[in-house]
Amino acid sequence: MEFGVTFQADPPAWRVVELTKRAEELGFACAWTFDSHILWQEPYVIHSQMLSATERIMVGPFVTNPATRDPSVTASVFATLNEMFGNRTICGIGRGDSAQRVLGRKPATLGQVERAMHVIKELAEGREVDYGGTRVRIPWVRGGRLEVWMAGYGPKALSLAGRRADGFILQLADPVILEWTASRVREAAAAAGRDPEGLKICVAAPAYVGGDLAHQREQCRWFGGMVGNHVADLVARYGEGSEIPTALTDYIKARREYDYSHHGKAGNPTTDFVPDDIVDRFCVLGDARDHIVKLRALEKLGVDQFNVYLMHDAMEETLEAYGREIIPALTGAASSPEEGP
Repeated sequence: MEFGVTFQADPPAWRVVELTKRAEELGFACAWTFDSHILWQEPYVIHSQMLSATERIMVGPFVTNPATRDPSVTASVFATLNEMFGNRTICGIGRGDSAQRVLGRKPATLGQVERAMHVIKELAEGREVDYGGTRVRIPWVRGGRLEVWMAGYGPKALSLAGRRADGFILQLADPVILEWTASRVREAAAAAGRDPEGLKICVAAPAYVGGDLAHQREQCRWFGGMVGNHVADLVARYGEGSEIPTALTDYIKARREYDYSHHGKAGNPTTDFVPDDIVDRFCVLGDARDHIVKLRALEKLGVDQFNVYLMHDAMEETLEAYGREIIPALTGAASSPEEGP
């Protein structure tokens, strides 16, 4: 298993750059940022500085979407960064929950996501595509490589990820839901004639290393509200009693509203409906030993990358604990450097 870390692009942007440098020193393979251009700062501007300040770590959005960003422009951004920094970008993509809803719009359709994944990957890697009836290619791309990982929860999204994406992103760390989603992604990949084992599985969730479990829960309860937005869409689309596990859907029955001005932030006042057991299941909490036990369970289910959502009041402490104790325990690598950030 490899490890990623996701930052919010809150000002000052240079703090994200410094944290990315430390993440690389501590053995993280990927550094991601959210992409919601009204709520946070422009990620691709920050990505260029993250890449410039590091040597190996992969950088990308977690996740972008095809509605607020034209796929051909997104492809050019990735191609440019790859030309400058040696194919060190990765593209996470989804329908665009917060990025669209803060503008009063609905998320993109899965059809839009499918077309965008094709356009972004093909153009960024230098191949020609049919773009609305016009054949286009980025002429200056040489040797470009870009993996596109797709986020989703519902049956149609899981099928699309299996058929077309290079990786599947599940934004929660519940082994029961992971097993259900990953199996459907792999089944879709096999049905499409792809190697199911060749498709990366990424689990992303808040991780907080410490001893006060009650405090950790309060710092990470926002995540259940974020996931609840997607779950509410699934229930509206598929109805109750569908094939979607009740382990994913039952907890939103008490959901009434959601305030995007507090999206992805500790203390979100519209996430009080999220019970403690959901926080425990969806996140990775406790001391380092607790993290290692849960992550080993996820690894046994085929997770290739665990992506730490680092959005709470112990960012540096958790980052350091992962680098010094948790990553070495999961990878068998030597412990991280002794020097501080």
